[in-house]
Amino acid sequence: MPLKTIVKNWPFIPCVAVVIFSASCTSAPATSDPVASAARCADVAASVKDAGFLDKVTVDCTGGNAVLTSNTYPDHDLMTGIIGTNEQVPVPAKAYAAPVPLEPVLGTTPQTRDAALGVAVNGVPIFDYTGGGEMTIAELSHHQAQHDTLQTNQLDVCGGHAGRGDDYHYHVKPKCMIAQMKNAGDAAIIGWAFDGFPIYGDKNPDGTPIENGGLDVCNGKRDKNFGYRYHTSAGAPYIVQCLMGEVADLRDLPRTAPLVSASGQGAPPGEPPRGGVQNLVFTQQKDGSRSMDYTYDGQAYYIRYKPSGKPDCYNFTTRTVTNKGAVKTGEYCR
Repeated sequence: MPLKTIVKNWPFIPCVAVVIFSASCTSAPATSDPVASAARCADVAASVKDAGFLDKVTVDCTGGNAVLTSNTYPDHDLMTGIIGTNEQVPVPAKAYAAPVPLEPVLGTTPQTRDAALGVAVNGVPIFDYTGGGEMTIAELSHHQAQHDTLQTNQLDVCGGHAGRGDDYHYHVKPKCMIAQMKNAGDAAIIGWAFDGFPIYGDKNPDGTPIENGGLDVCNGKRDKNFGYRYHTSAGAPYIVQCLMGEVADLRDLPRTAPLVSASGQGAPPGEPPRGGVQNLVFTQQKDGSRSMDYTYDGQAYYIRYKPSGKPDCYNFTTRTVTNKGAVKTGEYCR
């Protein structure tokens, strides 16, 4: 499948690097350095292509950004290993558009948000490691143990879970995605932050260990090729926890559209059962039906859904601890 990479409304420039990926180097608002933008567009496109996720992600370079569009639903194991469940399930979020600036500018003040800070090359959003809301600048330098999604057993074996919007995303290194990457290795880019800088694994791209104290408060460091880069790490904060590049307005960055009922009411978020659940299993069927089953205090609970026949809509049947075991049904749509 050819990679969809479009660079719109630029003045004519040489596009050798982009042509490798069958890109169109024609036309979007003129940028301050169209050659640099085209090169960065090619870098983002190559990171998706080389990883082998062309069937999951498209890359359109337009308006000064490389926009990675996906349904945020990865093709790997989901939810296995979660104990501290929030009683939410992953539901595809079609047309999630993640912008990566083509001409990033490194800033001096970290920026945080209670939402995605970047996107993995398989199209899944990347959050910071916490689950307790937006961190203040002062909190960035202190481990928030009580909100650590890894240490509180909220994450699956792949480093992700479903959030309050039933949206799957990563909070730590995406182990299962990396295992799927065709170009897996220290030199492979595993994602892009929303300030335009790349994300790598636990080591430098040349395979050397990152020196003790070599990463800043956002889990990044200077890079000779991109100006700056982020890394994952074995210890907290595990992954990008803030943005060091300039972002004009964090409110403009994407959020996954919530599930809503026919009446327009949002799907109510779950509440983590005290002490966690046991034997949580998430199963998927070819017809799009999915089920998360688990036990709590010896009782069986579940969240099940299947496509309703309407675009991006699903029929749910649930029995949760949050709802005190009451069976509830309803149709919800993105």
